[in-house]
Amino acid sequence: MNKLNITKKSKLLALCIDTKNEKIIESEFYCDILALKFDDDIEKSKEILKNVLPQINKPLMICGCGKEDIDCELLPELIKILDRECIISFATEKTYSKIVPQAIEGNHYVVLKTPIDINLAKELNILAIEMGLNKNKIIMNTDIGGLGYGYEYGYSIMEKIIQEAQKGDEYLDFPLISEAPLESLKTKEAKSDKFSQDWGELNKRASMIEITSASGALAAGANIIVMKNSENIKFVRELI
Repeated sequence: MNKLNITKKSKLLALCIDTKNEKIIESEFYCDILALKFDDDIEKSKEILKNVLPQINKPLMICGCGKEDIDCELLPELIKILDRECIISFATEKTYSKIVPQAIEGNHYVVLKTPIDINLAKELNILAIEMGLNKNKIIMNTDIGGLGYGYEYGYSIMEKIIQEAQKGDEYLDFPLISEAPLESLKTKEAKSDKFSQDWGELNKRASMIEITSASGALAAGANIIVMKNSENIKFVRELI
């Protein structure tokens, strides 16, 4: 079973799989980390994790449904099932007090997610550390848009965090994870076929948008990139 080793020198690609809609056939994936995304049905999610866990040898990231009121209950329940060190994604200012203690007990990494703001990111890191989370178990997600201004702003925040860490700010000196490719696939440019033919065929356009978004996040300094398309992961690996 492959172990996690995440540092600020890492350049890792995670494949996000929706456990509600997709089968998990690990041999087909070219990722470094398998990210399993669960929905808001806690009991069903627990059953799915119990069933698939013995089949997975890749390093694993456990992702909640994205609803804070659900994830503060869902993620601790999923953590109890885990039989190995994993990445728990994600805890926020509203949910960390319930998620972090369970993650500490299982010796897991925790993704701490904040809006696109360096001060909020630093504050959440401090709160998690004061709760007992080891510094070497923190991964930062400072959020980012998929395209346009939100992407540019998220990019600049990642750069700023790295610069401050290099200046000696110990509370910003952690690996960064980016879900920019996932966000890019939510945009109308990646989903709609109502654009001019000059925009190209929809599936190819969406692939290029995901690849471009991933490459930009890498350039900004992200250590883990979460993607949706395993074939695109092969392409981005060549960029790395």
